[in-house]
Amino acid sequence: MVSTHNPNRPIPPKPSKQSFQKKPARIPRWIGLGIALAGVASISATAGALLATSLSSTPLMQGQLSPEEAKIFSQGNPISTGSNLRLPRLTRPVNILVLGTKVLSSDVEDAPSELQDLGYHALVNSFEGLSDTMLLLRFNPQTEQLVILSLPRDTRTQINGSLTKLNEANRDGGPALAASSVSDLLGGVAVDRYVRINVQGVEKLFDALGGVTVNVPQDMKYQDDSQHLYINLKAGEQHLNGNQALQFLRFRYDEKGDIGRIQRQQMMMRAVVEQTLNPATIARMPKILSVIQEHVDTNLTIEELLALVGYSAQTNRSNVQMLMLPGEFSNPDDFELSYWLPDYSAIDSMVDQYFGFRAATASTVHDPSYVRIAIQDSTGDSVAVQALIDTLYESGYTNVYTDQDWNNELPITRILAQQGDVASAEMLHRFLRVGEVRVESTGILDSDVTIQLGKDWLDEHGNRL
Repeated sequence: MVSTHNPNRPIPPKPSKQSFQKKPARIPRWIGLGIALAGVASISATAGALLATSLSSTPLMQGQLSPEEAKIFSQGNPISTGSNLRLPRLTRPVNILVLGTKVLSSDVEDAPSELQDLGYHALVNSFEGLSDTMLLLRFNPQTEQLVILSLPRDTRTQINGSLTKLNEANRDGGPALAASSVSDLLGGVAVDRYVRINVQGVEKLFDALGGVTVNVPQDMKYQDDSQHLYINLKAGEQHLNGNQALQFLRFRYDEKGDIGRIQRQQMMMRAVVEQTLNPATIARMPKILSVIQEHVDTNLTIEELLALVGYSAQTNRSNVQMLMLPGEFSNPDDFELSYWLPDYSAIDSMVDQYFGFRAATASTVHDPSYVRIAIQDSTGDSVAVQALIDTLYESGYTNVYTDQDWNNELPITRILAQQGDVASAEMLHRFLRVGEVRVESTGILDSDVTIQLGKDWLDEHGNRL
């Protein structure tokens, strides 16, 4: 059980930046060969045996952690194991902090001269800046769940004793300070490993995965000549290559700002889990490892990385649960900067439910009249929407409202536990007898449950409309 929030939670001392010295990661060629053989053989027992006995236990790091920094990450039992009969597998729950960085030539003093003379702020292959994206992933083989917690970069929290934005931790003290800051924010949740990836690596990873099909919820157009950032995507479902996927992930030029970008990141992660994380992914591992060697910094070993990929590939999509740190936008009149203000009571409840050792299900169902339900229609049938509202009202769900329509017709209704309230979402699912429950924060921000109405509602209730 996680204790209630304490505003005076101790903050670990700032790690020394000098102790994190850059050096190239080396991946032996025979590892890539072994992975390629495993892919060609469709992960047969023989190929798996050859691969498992060839794995290196050396972390895939682009630098080194000092002994003090290393202690911040969990030093418990190993997180994976291999044998001569199978590929590596997870042996216990593990929490991975993922940091996405975007470093420009103007952000660093020692940028390569060829980048300084381009006449614009070019991207630098570095991990030492502000973290644009922050995720805490929990892989839990005991409950067969994968939990993804999005941490808004503008979250107001303590970094080295000062209230500031969470994304400054990586810039000021690298992955160790970022991990200790996230741990404190969440009331002591342990961070076992970290992964830092820059935007160039994200683009190449999507290309290595073969791209991804995702619904672009709105037209996205933005141009920043000073960074050579050009975003131009049309609304609708489409297959995105690496560059287009990066445009989708970087866009944040709407009324929701970074929170809207987090929602699109969750849409993309859901698509990746459902489309690309499968046994065929192993055949792409040589390309993936090539990207990791150049654009990823992590204290995961190759064995651990393969164990995580294998676990993700076998996880049922209903057990992939995506959350966002509970909080609210700051009032512009109260602060000079824009912040995401954490709701510590809700954070402690969420951590207990999703980062404990039990399955992430809730036993308490709230009074229907208190459940905030937002409806997004994808059918274009106003009569069907009104029928849904009437049905909900008749059953005591009186806090119901409609919001912006979903831009792409859904064959199956989605009942989103926007705030992680699984019990209320599952109760609605049983009551409506249509759709599927998803734990993700891609719905309406101020709702408890968002119903994205699909065609199955028309099929089930067509004779009543």
